[in-house]
Amino acid sequence: MRYADWSFTAPDGSHHADSALWLGESGPRLLIVPALLDEGHRLRRLTVEVMRRLAASGITCILPDLPGTGDSVFPLGQTDVRLWRKAMGELAQEVGAQAVFALRGGALAAPEGLKSWHYAPIKGASILRQLIRARIIASREAGVEERQDALMEQGRAQGLELAGYRLGAAMIAQLEEAQPVSEGTTLIDQEMVTGAPLWLRAEPGENRQQADALAAILAIGLRDGVPA
Repeated sequence: MRYADWSFTAPDGSHHADSALWLGESGPRLLIVPALLDEGHRLRRLTVEVMRRLAASGITCILPDLPGTGDSVFPLGQTDVRLWRKAMGELAQEVGAQAVFALRGGALAAPEGLKSWHYAPIKGASILRQLIRARIIASREAGVEERQDALMEQGRAQGLELAGYRLGAAMIAQLEEAQPVSEGTTLIDQEMVTGAPLWLRAEPGENRQQADALAAILAIGLRDGVPA
C-alpha cells in the first residue's frame, strides 16, 4: 500500500496536485471512483477491503479522493460534477488505467471509454434530495422551518451547505441533471452482493462477504475482458 501524487487541471487552466491510494504493483490497473460525500466515508472501509482482495489476485487498484473531498486540498465549493469527471479521466490516462470501478454516486464522475463496473449507481437528483431532506430535518429540530423548493432555488443561485459540505451553485445545478453513464458499463446491484447496503448505516462499516463478492465480480471481469 502506498500513496502516489497525481494532478488535474481546473477550469481556469491551473494544475492541482492530489494523492491516490495504490494497492498492487502489477497486472491490470483498475481506477476506483469512490462514493460521494458521506456515502464515501461509510463505504471507505469496504472499498479498501475490495482493493486488498484484488491486489492479492494480481490487480493494481488506484483510489483517489475526488477534488474537494477527503484529503484533497482543492476547495469543494469550486468543484462540480464536470470537474470530477474530467479529473478522473486525466488520472485514468496518467496511471494507465484499463478499467473503472465506481461506487454509488461515483458513477457520476466516472470517465468514459474504459471497461467499467458501477456498484449501485445513483442519480445526482437523488443525492440532492437525500442531502436536502437531512438539512430540513436538522433545521426543524433546531426550530427552523425550511422548504425544499426554496433551498433548491437558493442552491442554484448561491450554492448550499448540505450535511456539512459547502456545494457551489454549479455543483447543485449539475447534480440535478447528472445521470450515471450506462453505455459500456456493467451494473452491480445489491442483490449480487447480498446483505444490507453499508451506505445506509449511520457510521462507517465493513462486511467481509460483500467485499469478497465485489472483488470476485471484478477479478473475473478483469481477467476475461482486460489485457494484462
